Amino acid sequence: MSFELTHEPVTRDTLTAHATTPIAFVVDRVLEVTATDGGLGGLAFAEAAVSAPYVKDYDGIEGARPARWADRFDTSNWGLIRARQDGNVAGGAVVAWRTPAVHMLDGRDDVAVLWDIRVAPAQRGKGVGSALFRAAESWAVTRGCGWLKIETQNINVVACRFYRQMGCTLGGIDRFAYPDLPAEVRLLWWKALTGISTSTP
Repeated sequence: MSFELTHEPVTRDTLTAHATTPIAFVVDRVLEVTATDGGLGGLAFAEAAVSAPYVKDYDGIEGARPARWADRFDTSNWGLIRARQDGNVAGGAVVAWRTPAVHMLDGRDDVAVLWDIRVAPAQRGKGVGSALFRAAESWAVTRGCGWLKIETQNINVVACRFYRQMGCTLGGIDRFAYPDLPAEVRLLWWKALTGISTSTP
């Protein structure tokens, strides 16, 4: 299935339009993270069903809606990639780069953060996410980046599987990153961009 990918500047208006694609998903299983040997020997993952499935919507978190990003950060070095099929928006991805206030960048110019990626519910599982991810890789490579970094949580099992399929490596696990959400574990994924083509997918 083919999609038309377009690049747009990141502004309050384009982010507002980006948010019309829902990011919500059903949490019906999680990756349980447990310490082995008291934490000194490593961590183990086990997929487990959730007894009472629920909907997680990042846009519903106070102050987290995409339009607010333009208020919190200088988005002049950010990119927005939109996917369309037959003229209809199928999804989008936002990439952050060279933004001192974004702590995930660690002040490095060789790292870009896949800040947000979302696919319309009717288009999920049809290759839109993969096309957007590859476009984000190319966007970062053209700016001299050697790494793409992504944050997700253990409650988003589908996303974790997706990032593994896209060649990402789990580079960080923080079981205590979210004080208000003690059941959620922060996972940081890294994708080496060496050899990634900069041609438009």
